[in-house]
Amino acid sequence: MFTQLKQRKSPLAAAIGLLLLAGNVNAQDAVPASAEEWFKHGKQTVKAAEKLKHNERKARNVILFVGDGMGVSTVTAARILEGQLREADGEFNRLSFEKFPYMAHSVTASANQQTSDSAPTATAMVAGIKTNDGAISVDQTINRTEPSADVTAAKSVKTIMEQAEERGLSTGVVSTARITHATPAVNYAHISNRDWENNTNLPAGATVKDIAAQLIDFPYGNGIEVVLGGGRSNFMTNQSVDPEYPTRKGSRTDGRELTQEWVSQPKSAYVWDQAGFDAIDPSSTDRLLGLFERSHMKYEADRADDTAGEPSLADMTKKAIEMLQKNKKGYYLMVEAGRIDHAHHAGNAHRALTDTIALSEAVKMAQEMTNDKDTLIVVTADHSHVFTLAGYPSRGNPILGKAAINGVELKDSLGLPYTTLGYANGPGFIGEGTRKVFNPLTEGYVAAEYVGTKSRPDLSGIDTTDPNYLQEAAVPMGSETHAGEDVAIYAAGPKAHLFHGTQEQHVIYHVMSQALGFSGSHWGW
Repeated sequence: MFTQLKQRKSPLAAAIGLLLLAGNVNAQDAVPASAEEWFKHGKQTVKAAEKLKHNERKARNVILFVGDGMGVSTVTAARILEGQLREADGEFNRLSFEKFPYMAHSVTASANQQTSDSAPTATAMVAGIKTNDGAISVDQTINRTEPSADVTAAKSVKTIMEQAEERGLSTGVVSTARITHATPAVNYAHISNRDWENNTNLPAGATVKDIAAQLIDFPYGNGIEVVLGGGRSNFMTNQSVDPEYPTRKGSRTDGRELTQEWVSQPKSAYVWDQAGFDAIDPSSTDRLLGLFERSHMKYEADRADDTAGEPSLADMTKKAIEMLQKNKKGYYLMVEAGRIDHAHHAGNAHRALTDTIALSEAVKMAQEMTNDKDTLIVVTADHSHVFTLAGYPSRGNPILGKAAINGVELKDSLGLPYTTLGYANGPGFIGEGTRKVFNPLTEGYVAAEYVGTKSRPDLSGIDTTDPNYLQEAAVPMGSETHAGEDVAIYAAGPKAHLFHGTQEQHVIYHVMSQALGFSGSHWGW
């Protein structure tokens, strides 16, 4: 799963290399061992930062990576886990995008919510405005259940993908979630309700097209070149047998077999498994649709067990870039690690963190295939989760384990051990008789034996590093919730320095647009 990062060849490469050297971020044996070495490390880091120069060039390409639900605590814990999996110092480790030279805070509040969902936060990133929860690339004045295509069109905001296609660039969207899910959908769809993913979800009498249909009927340029992710059932009729699950059929009742409509275009291909994906030759394929699950793709931790096989997020990123880079005018690509969010909702830190590491691998792949002389790469999150690291464990303590100092487990006021990782709310609430574990097959919960007589179970004999363990939650909820604090923006390449300080989330669009040299807007500015 983990690859080695190659040195980037660009004007910033030398300075970034010095930053990495100063930070010793991947060196397993280079953790400062004395006060003098720590002091020297800090001084070297500052000297390296002084050598950074702003890249004012126009970007040919923009790649936006979105870790859905990847708050700062998730990045920190994933950083530690990745290092520990390599038997390195996890605290001194850095994920690939943490080595980028520029960083800012993103304020994720939507137009109407203090804590937002993915629809308005992703819309902000690709359309440059704040809107309401549930809304997909439409403004905040629209009704949440607006059925009219005309009203929806009047309130729609043109996205950076649509603008890129108008200007002759190639475009793509990649996600481990359903490709019709909120974050990927904001690139190509305009709709008041994020849940209207296929025609059966629409209210009676609606004239607005469902999200899957809008992807196929995308009206700008020569259409989207690359679409890779999950959500196959939304593109198949209810008479079509699923190729991977022969007892299941598609969801559509309007007779539109959207996968076949896709391949009706010249040099277009549709794939649904690993073998089909591997067989695609980017040099002879101009348009690629890959839908690898009926719903969301597998978590990274479970991907190897998939019946038909699924490409990794890094694999999909590689294939997308190979296809898009054929266009000399450039490209826009969004890559979403959508299942970080789902694992957090399930209260399952293991899968949230391993999917975050998979995102880091995808960013590495993009770095290796591009040059920050002409490619702006932005890595961020749409929102955070109520996920915490706490308890004073010693450095090197297993991040998925119980809090301990030098191997001695710490105890709470009841005299019971506890984990370093936890949630403020969610299905992992621990009360007598309520302990649960995650079932990866059903993605539901299975009751587990309660150990002890107190208000918390005794975790002494429980392996909290088990992939199916649910971290404890303070407030009982069927699904853990998003959090409202800022998330981070990491950037490298042309105009990356425009990310600074604490910025509203919709500024991300405006930096990408500026980097690509786009002028004008939905309002003609």
